[in-house]
Amino acid sequence: MSTAKRLWPLAGASFTLDRGLIVLGQSGPIALPIPAFLIEHDDGLVLLDTGIAPEAWDDPKGTYGPLLDMFALDCPPENTLEQQIANCGFRLEDVTHVVVSHSHFDHTGGLYLFPQAKMYMSEEDLRYAFWPDPAYSLFFRSEDLDRTRSFDWHPLSADHDLFGDGSIQILRMPGHTHGELSMLVSLPSQKFLLTADAVHLRCNMDQYLPCPVDLDATTALRSVRRIKELAHSTGADIWVMHDPEDWERLGKNTDGFA
Repeated sequence: MSTAKRLWPLAGASFTLDRGLIVLGQSGPIALPIPAFLIEHDDGLVLLDTGIAPEAWDDPKGTYGPLLDMFALDCPPENTLEQQIANCGFRLEDVTHVVVSHSHFDHTGGLYLFPQAKMYMSEEDLRYAFWPDPAYSLFFRSEDLDRTRSFDWHPLSADHDLFGDGSIQILRMPGHTHGELSMLVSLPSQKFLLTADAVHLRCNMDQYLPCPVDLDATTALRSVRRIKELAHSTGADIWVMHDPEDWERLGKNTDGFA
């Protein structure tokens, strides 16, 4: 099996919300990072997720409207996606593959920045983002996908080995959304299982506590079990994407992982 060359965590915006929105039975404010991940491979430069919309840096209320009644959004000026990719030595147009874990607004905001890239999302999320159940509609921003209709989309209906060498594996972890995706990245010295929103906080995973806004809690917990089993069998380090402690432990490595 081959490996990817390097993985960089990309700092983005963050939001502060009540823990009860993401962990059943808990409460109190918590600040969550909204990162993306850049992965260098001999056959391309891969981006996992694109964070919130770049225009939110200048006009958050105008961009997200009523959503900001649910949480406070913080957008450090140095954390735009373009700047974070530049910090790794690349330009936006160098990205060849964009993988979207799911179609919620905090993962799709920068999609339109990559018209040259191959786009990957589950076929379920591509559909559901345009026709969500009314109770969940606030979590989707159709403008993010509208601007990418002419892009090179590759809807996924199964796990997908991105380069056919086992180095970057896109894994179906449904439950939070019907087509939630995680990613297993194999590097020369280590492996990471990037959960995306299949898990929001470590306690979701460690205590099998569902997220109240999961579309299917039973399926979500089944995906959590799969994540833990895969991490055990592959020796991968689980990285819970929105967990502030995981970000403190791993996300500050601006040199990336190899």
